[in-house]
Amino acid sequence: MTAITASLADSPAAQIAGHAAAIRRYDLDWLRIAAFGLLILYHMGMFYVPWDWHVKSIHAGPEIRPLMLLTSPWRLTLLFLISGVATRYMADRLAATSGAGWLLLRARSARLLLPLAFGMLVIVPPQTWCEIVAKLGWTGSVADFYGHYVTGYDGWRPGGRLLIVPTWNHLWFVAYLWVYTMLAIALRPLLRLAARRGLGAAAQVLLTPLGIVLLPGLLLVGLRVVMRPFFPETHALIDDWYLHAEYAAVFLFGYAIARADEIWDAIETLRWPALAAGLACYGWLVWQMQAGLPRGPLGAVVWGIDQWAWIVALLGFARRRLDVDHPWRRYLADAVFPFYILHQTVIVVTGHALTPLALPAAAEAGIILAATVAVCLAGYETVRRLRWLRPFFGLKPA
Repeated sequence: MTAITASLADSPAAQIAGHAAAIRRYDLDWLRIAAFGLLILYHMGMFYVPWDWHVKSIHAGPEIRPLMLLTSPWRLTLLFLISGVATRYMADRLAATSGAGWLLLRARSARLLLPLAFGMLVIVPPQTWCEIVAKLGWTGSVADFYGHYVTGYDGWRPGGRLLIVPTWNHLWFVAYLWVYTMLAIALRPLLRLAARRGLGAAAQVLLTPLGIVLLPGLLLVGLRVVMRPFFPETHALIDDWYLHAEYAAVFLFGYAIARADEIWDAIETLRWPALAAGLACYGWLVWQMQAGLPRGPLGAVVWGIDQWAWIVALLGFARRRLDVDHPWRRYLADAVFPFYILHQTVIVVTGHALTPLALPAAAEAGIILAATVAVCLAGYETVRRLRWLRPFFGLKPA
């Protein structure tokens, strides 16, 4: 049986559990930390580009769009792939335990659904309040607003669109991750059955450099060309079919290849060609955007290639250079989820508060960045010390 087939099929439970306990993918930890750091900067950028967002700076314009475009195609896709790998390791650690599937479901639900609910009721509402004040001139009290928010008031239409409340805003990632984890749990028996019945021949194709570059990339290209024109991105879970097809696919791909060393070796080998392809695609996308040309099918193809090329390059370079531990890695890996939960609210509230001051763009952005880092850091340091608060921010019990 091939290595990837063995990975899909799972080795004996005790062997898996022992092997899982001995392995920590530090390279993926570093990538996850970096990707969430880029997410914070991206959401800061959303305050300054002309694209629709909750609040806008008076300095919003097209100048930083090329920087935003650098990470737009691949940042979240990479995070879902890494999450798939992490879910596989967690599943393997529980494999020797009776009722492993139920334990994984319970553990992931506690780590994801509780912070999601807490975020929607406590962390996200200030974003919505700033949005309706900025876009609708809301003058009601905070108490009136929150009463409308938690009861699903449907009279708000900022920008001509319905504002649905309660909402998860940036926390949509958590909801989607929980759904894909449940999908992986449901498919685990089917993957083992498929492996026993000869999946090896098909899976072996992925073990070639050509396969690892082309097949996932072709899938992303195909989804972009075929599905996105008909299913625009909504982040609303129930109607987001294009993003579900993309993110669920890469999540399950990460889950499947977590222990397939040949695939990770191929990714590392291809890091330089992938980087070259990613830079070329990024240059083309920037030129197309600056020229004001419609993306069309060709743009969708380039976007999909860009996605996978950057992911392969980053995974390859990380495996080559970042598979090392450090005290900062341990600290940041624990802090990244609370930072993620808090950061966008800080950005929105701080940006909204600074707008009437009409500060220079550099000063305004510097204050927003400093406030975001300071509040997220103080929030994490507070949360990690309070046993009762830790679960609401996705931290393990003390």
